[in-house]
Amino acid sequence: MKYGYFDDDNKEYVITTPQTPYPWINYLGMQDFFSIISNTAGGYCFYKDARLRRITRYRYNNVPTDNGGRYFYIYDNGDFWSPGWMPVKRDLDSYECRHGLGYTSITGQRDGIEAKVLFFVPLDFNGEIHRVTLKNIGDQEKRITLFSFVEFCLWNAYDDMTNFQRNFNTGEVEIIGSTIYHKTEYRERRNHYSFYSVNADISGFDSDRESFIGLYNGFDAPQAVTAGKSNNSVADGWSPIASHSIDVVLQPGQERDFVFVLGYVENPEDEKWESQGIINKKPALAMMERFKTTEQVDKALNDLRRYWDELLLKYHVDSADPKLDRMVNVWNQYQCMVTFNLSRSASYFESGIGRGIGFRDSNQDILGFVHQVPDTARQRILDLAATQLEDGGAYHQYQPLTKKGNNEIGGNFNDDPLWLILSTAAYIKETGDFSILDEMVPFDNDPSKATDMFEHLKRSFYHVVNNLGPHGLPLIGRADWNDCLNLNCFSTEPDQSFQTTTNKDGKVAESVLIAAMFVFIGKEYAEICKRRGLDEEAHIARHYIDEMKETVMKYGYDGEWFLRAYDDYGNKVGSKENEEGKIFIETQGFCIMAGMGLEDGSAVKALDSVKKYLDTKYGIVLLNPAFTRYYVNLGEISSYPPGYKENAGIFCHNNPWVMIAETVIGRGERAFEYYKKIAPAYVEERSDIHRMEPYVYSQMIAGKDARRFGEAKNSWLTGTAAWNFVAISQWILGIKPDYDGLVIDPCIPPDWNGYTVKRMFRGARYTITVENPEHVCKGVKSMTVDGYPVEGNVLPVFTDDGEHEVRVILGC
Repeated sequence: MKYGYFDDDNKEYVITTPQTPYPWINYLGMQDFFSIISNTAGGYCFYKDARLRRITRYRYNNVPTDNGGRYFYIYDNGDFWSPGWMPVKRDLDSYECRHGLGYTSITGQRDGIEAKVLFFVPLDFNGEIHRVTLKNIGDQEKRITLFSFVEFCLWNAYDDMTNFQRNFNTGEVEIIGSTIYHKTEYRERRNHYSFYSVNADISGFDSDRESFIGLYNGFDAPQAVTAGKSNNSVADGWSPIASHSIDVVLQPGQERDFVFVLGYVENPEDEKWESQGIINKKPALAMMERFKTTEQVDKALNDLRRYWDELLLKYHVDSADPKLDRMVNVWNQYQCMVTFNLSRSASYFESGIGRGIGFRDSNQDILGFVHQVPDTARQRILDLAATQLEDGGAYHQYQPLTKKGNNEIGGNFNDDPLWLILSTAAYIKETGDFSILDEMVPFDNDPSKATDMFEHLKRSFYHVVNNLGPHGLPLIGRADWNDCLNLNCFSTEPDQSFQTTTNKDGKVAESVLIAAMFVFIGKEYAEICKRRGLDEEAHIARHYIDEMKETVMKYGYDGEWFLRAYDDYGNKVGSKENEEGKIFIETQGFCIMAGMGLEDGSAVKALDSVKKYLDTKYGIVLLNPAFTRYYVNLGEISSYPPGYKENAGIFCHNNPWVMIAETVIGRGERAFEYYKKIAPAYVEERSDIHRMEPYVYSQMIAGKDARRFGEAKNSWLTGTAAWNFVAISQWILGIKPDYDGLVIDPCIPPDWNGYTVKRMFRGARYTITVENPEHVCKGVKSMTVDGYPVEGNVLPVFTDDGEHEVRVILGC
């Protein structure tokens, strides 16, 4: 069942009912100010850091699920309703939500009134714009009152949820004209405030939640709205809000626009005050002035659209499959950018309180968006490297506001360092900019410990070499990529964190996945050494890589597939010898990506085992058979019910590793088969089962052992976005950046006739037409550039900022 449709021309997903299977959200903002908005106007916003600079409040685990947001109420002669259906839930004559790239518009109609609300965060602006358009679509005059509503959070979202004895006494506001200023704690330690304004005279306001809603009411029937009149309340402690009321008269066919600005301001310490006790409002007034007319709003929205159009021109495919085109050209790239901006910190599944920017997460995210904004990727790489520790390890997360490592989480996730090499290599391949390696970057954010970036990569490489276990495989530490495989935790206490509790010395449990990563990513380190003229270091690195490859084939292959790990007892994990969890997905993908088992057929056997034991109609499960009891030696992975999350769920992040592995052995048909099983546009028809948004990837889909087989969770902020874009754009469609140019190496289903990719690369624009007359999966038979034949399959790098026509013929 579908709950909407793709509007490909406008790059929008159109939702046609407010009662979606779960709130279907969008993200607003591209720089410092970010917002989550649902199809019923729920959600919240923050400046840089969802924990430390939360602007509006959101209640998790609420009933109804999506309760609280930026709401508008229309009072019409005793009747009242909201254009987004929630929170009032009055029946609407019509409803439509359009989620676009960085904006959302929601339109509702009831009893002759149409209300359309546009929400977006303009470029270079720290705030949301809410434009409300009211239109009389009936044949009688309408006299209505429009109420706005946002509820402020008290800046630190964790403190807001826990420290009521303080917070209920600190709330402060100022009301000037049509603007309500939230200035809680501004007079002491803070130099920032928020405000909510409208470009019209108001008939009333409320800034105290209890006065607006009523102590025993809810968002669905605030007492001010039911009475049709504001209370003009001034918050003094308790819970500050911002609500305007505007009396509106509309003749038949008449419409009026109102522009609301929800903004955030930081003042220099010496410019905090306008006068004694009066906050400096100049920056806020300038923000309001920038959006006082609907024409200014239209211009900003068009600027935002042009910005996204330009970003999406960097990679564009024209194929015979519209679902493939919309995923590659719009929604996958859009999700990659959103995921990069927020890492895993703030969604309807992450509170924004417990997580910051992830080290492994962001390094992987860079793979999916570096072609769009390479300068931004460069800075993120340097920020991540600055949280690295001197031994080559790293903080697992850092807080985006401070860019300091998160001490609450710490480090010792032994896969983390390798991802820094991979993201840096991806940046260099995309840009040709080796100068990043000469940037001076501190360890642990200590300037006295600064070294060049290349040294950070070197220590990342040798962190693996220096931390090997009994079989010569890398020690897993707290965890490798799979945070729930906790081989050193041995937790028997319910309040312990699986990921941060270690009860073992960590000198036995080994990861075959990190070994595979070391081979795959270590080759990039060796190549970078070579290109810096460090031939001896490159030779040494290749020696360690070859040694690790041999070790994996000796101790990490189980006859038909690759092992996953060795536990603290030295026993195999992911082996036919195990009762449960005999085979895992991760190593089958990554080992073959690293080139293991290609010579002797082991790779083909491993991927055939994936098909036999792990594949389902909704995607590839993470392991099989599922764990049916808790294994203290394995940790959190066995604590989930069978079929959910890491315990045999369809973990979408690592499905593309198998897609890539299939292209390595040349099976394009199977690679694309796996791609279609989890790509959102292909699952839209079963949205009632899938439940999450049909335009972005989710982290997890319930596996075959689950009662809710096929149901997704944790949408939007997942490494699934980047890896699926890498799999489809670089390995299946086969346009892959490399140090010396674009490598053209498609691996596609044999029934494809061809396709065209337009790709920006180092300033030049390539139009690459791939033809498949012999209907093969893989193999470039010939290639021409601007009509001239090219030897091999690497496109030359042009420095002319021009356009170049490439024709690729596949064949034997």
